[in-house]
Amino acid sequence: MTKKLYIKNSFGILLLLFLSVFSLFVGVNKLSIGHFFQNSSIEWKIIITTRLPRTISLILAGATLALSGLLMQQLTQNKFTSPSTVGTMQSARLGLILSLFIFPEASIINRAIFALVFAIVGTLIFVGLLHSVRAKNSIVVPIIGIMFGNVIASLGTYVALQWDLVQDISAWLQGNFALINSSNFQLIFLSLLSMIGIIMGAHYFSVIGLGKDLVIQLGVAYEKILFISIFLISFGTAAVLLTVGNIPFIGIVIPNLVSLFKGDYFKNNLFYVTIYGAIFLLISDILSRVILFPYEIPVSVIVGIIGSALFIYLLLRGELS
Repeated sequence: MTKKLYIKNSFGILLLLFLSVFSLFVGVNKLSIGHFFQNSSIEWKIIITTRLPRTISLILAGATLALSGLLMQQLTQNKFTSPSTVGTMQSARLGLILSLFIFPEASIINRAIFALVFAIVGTLIFVGLLHSVRAKNSIVVPIIGIMFGNVIASLGTYVALQWDLVQDISAWLQGNFALINSSNFQLIFLSLLSMIGIIMGAHYFSVIGLGKDLVIQLGVAYEKILFISIFLISFGTAAVLLTVGNIPFIGIVIPNLVSLFKGDYFKNNLFYVTIYGAIFLLISDILSRVILFPYEIPVSVIVGIIGSALFIYLLLRGELS
């Protein structure tokens, strides 16, 4: 590793660590470092029960969504795609709604299984639609994904309206870390499996971006790698959705910003996408807590504002063409 590359990597890690520590001290309750080592200190209890689970969830959610977006763009060879623009997130939402309707007393694990299965099926359907469409330019692909996602979302909303589940679903999937605490954040750790799988399979995912025909000629099991990719994307997306709700734009903006400076080689961008996906969500969440202090804005609103501005910037630069 060259000195210049080492400095760049260290900067990202140090920035992530700084923001993680800073996130622990942002909130209505002021914390005093001097009281942390007292067994009965209120500050320590606040850190353990709310601030630390929230910060961990932010890091894992941001990194998972960014990596999932990078892998989706690699599979489709289209910079507009991400789990939120190809129907993966909407399909997971539909699975969650159906689990609430069919098994209202089901555990969170059962709901996670429903969301995962529907996310996989929805993504597979999108991939099938994509293969059946001849025109696959940068605009057509996301339009297909957005239309498909809207159909799935509308179906989920219809089911929720029919059985009075709209309020529960809207509150749960709003994209907010305010309710995260030590008793309800453990599901986010499942996203680690998705991240590890994407990193370990980076070589194969780099190859699959060459296209089906060429990949088969190279002796790689294209269909198998494709399904594993979809499973990892769906698994990570479902874990984030069930823990903190829907967070937009990260899967599109972060991979494209990284490729703007680092190039388009999938394997080389994994580290930067992971780190800066987490950093982006940490910054957004900190802003959501301080802009209207002591009140809190849902982080999905802040991510949407910043993400849309960055998205427009990338469009104007022609990076997404």
